[in-house]
Amino acid sequence: MPTNLPPQYFEAENRFRQAKTAPEKIAALEEMLAIMPKHKGTDHLRADLRRRIAKLTQAADKKAATQRASITIQKEGAAQVLVIGLPNAGKSQLVTTLTNASPTVADYPFTTHTATPGMMEFENIQIQLIDTPPLVPNFTQPLLPPNLIRADALLAVVDLSDDPLAQMETITTELVNMRIMIDARQTDEEQSGNLRYKKTLIIGNKIDLDEAPANYRLLQELYQDELPVVAISAKKGIGLEELKHKIFQMLDIIRVYTKTPGEKPDLNDPIVLERGSTLEDAAAEVHKDFHANLKYARVWGSGKHDGVMVKRDHILQDGDIIELHA
Repeated sequence: MPTNLPPQYFEAENRFRQAKTAPEKIAALEEMLAIMPKHKGTDHLRADLRRRIAKLTQAADKKAATQRASITIQKEGAAQVLVIGLPNAGKSQLVTTLTNASPTVADYPFTTHTATPGMMEFENIQIQLIDTPPLVPNFTQPLLPPNLIRADALLAVVDLSDDPLAQMETITTELVNMRIMIDARQTDEEQSGNLRYKKTLIIGNKIDLDEAPANYRLLQELYQDELPVVAISAKKGIGLEELKHKIFQMLDIIRVYTKTPGEKPDLNDPIVLERGSTLEDAAAEVHKDFHANLKYARVWGSGKHDGVMVKRDHILQDGDIIELHA
């Protein structure tokens, strides 16, 4: 019986032949398996691909711990946010649209094989987004765990043209397998046993498709009381400004500006701090000498009056302007 394999299958097969590492070979085989049509003519080929994947995975698992410990993308900008999801959810399209990164974008799954960072501009700060290989059950993730541990937050992208609840269940399960729990508020400092908590924003992608609004409502009903949820179309550019604001709000950070006496502040170069930070925290970010020798400071914004003198423990707000005197 003919297999009727599409052209994308042979492209993936060619990538498998050219692959030099076990993760690259596994990714190519997984791609071939996902693209292959399901009928009796492909049963034997599907079984063969699964056996090859299992064999390579066992070999790769022996080296995975060393690989995970050695691969880390350094944080840049105000925060580092990982973009995660299942195959073909639209992660790469989203990162390409929001940043200067150039991950591979295609309409078939498994096009992302490595983590790709890019910088997203939000008003006067930049936030680092990292496109990651897709989360796949029982599949070694050589590039994901180190960045999961270090990242400030996660963007969980789901495809609204498919079952978004099933996708979120799979994403949650795969993260738990890596000892990560998604949460709206808790951070790494609040841990339960060996679990780490990560602030997470759920992104319903492909809202422009016919079945997407109904699926998005299901997603909202189940998750909106626990996690922030937003609908977008990365391909059509729908909802992206709202998404940027949601990301900033989720990170729970503030921007504080400094000025010298008699001069105007530079509103293009803020100090980025966690919400709840004090004047003392801001002084430490400016310079260690200010932190050690700070005599007093004036604040515009969160003080009772503009330019009022405040103490070291004064809690700053987003947009505050401070004048430090050592």
